[in-house]
Amino acid sequence: MTMHTAPSTPAPLGAQIASQIAGAFDWWGEAGVDTLFTDEPVTWLAEKRDPAAAPQRAATPLPAAFAEAIAAAKTPVAETTEQAARIGGDTSSLPQDLAAFDSWWLQEPSLDSGHVEGRIAAKGPTQAPLMVLVPQPEDGDAAAGQLLSGPQGALLRAMLATMGLAEESIRLAAALPRHMPHPDWTALNAQGLGGVLRHHVALAAPRRIIAFGGNILPLLGHNLPQNPAVLPSVNQDGAGNSHGKLDSAPAPSIMAMPDLATMLERPRAKAVFWHHWLNWQD
Repeated sequence: MTMHTAPSTPAPLGAQIASQIAGAFDWWGEAGVDTLFTDEPVTWLAEKRDPAAAPQRAATPLPAAFAEAIAAAKTPVAETTEQAARIGGDTSSLPQDLAAFDSWWLQEPSLDSGHVEGRIAAKGPTQAPLMVLVPQPEDGDAAAGQLLSGPQGALLRAMLATMGLAEESIRLAAALPRHMPHPDWTALNAQGLGGVLRHHVALAAPRRIIAFGGNILPLLGHNLPQNPAVLPSVNQDGAGNSHGKLDSAPAPSIMAMPDLATMLERPRAKAVFWHHWLNWQD
């Protein structure tokens, strides 16, 4: 004998929705979420409590030191004067001969936020046929006591020999007084490093400049280059020539190339340099 089961009557729609909502609440509750965060927090599952039933805990006062620190942070800080923040200080006080500048370079606190240890001075004569500018000393230069004492210096010496220039005949200088891992060149230029470098160039009065590293050109008053470039001259505006002693020196032309570290890693960069150097002689 076959038995027939009567079909069950479906629950009303409202009951189904209520069951689904309750199931969703249970799921979120097991997941540890019991509050809906909106502009006004709404408690979903927590039991309602009478605010008057439980005494409110008094706020714990901040320690005096914390309160003073917060008050100090809200107090407007007096703006630092341009001269105090400027690298090299007042441009009118910059040394007006090369020997004095080299000594000043090792001692002037504003060049590097007061740090004077590990600085390396430039070397080479005034009115040299070529001035070589690099962004900064190599990592081991402070210990060696010599600018470009490592692989970059070895490459430069080999290049100079190929170019027919004696090392002692050129002026070699770095834009920074000591090695820095990640200098902020834009900020340094805004603080006056470019003016100091242009003043250095004016004192050295070289006939030509090779700038290794794209960050040097903005310090010399030109736009950041995208490719190797030959420029007619250094922009001497704001170079600290306050006494008019440097006006008669002709501005040297510049050849801007990738930095020496890049040339060590990319043999093609050496060929590009040589091509530009030969064209520069014409």
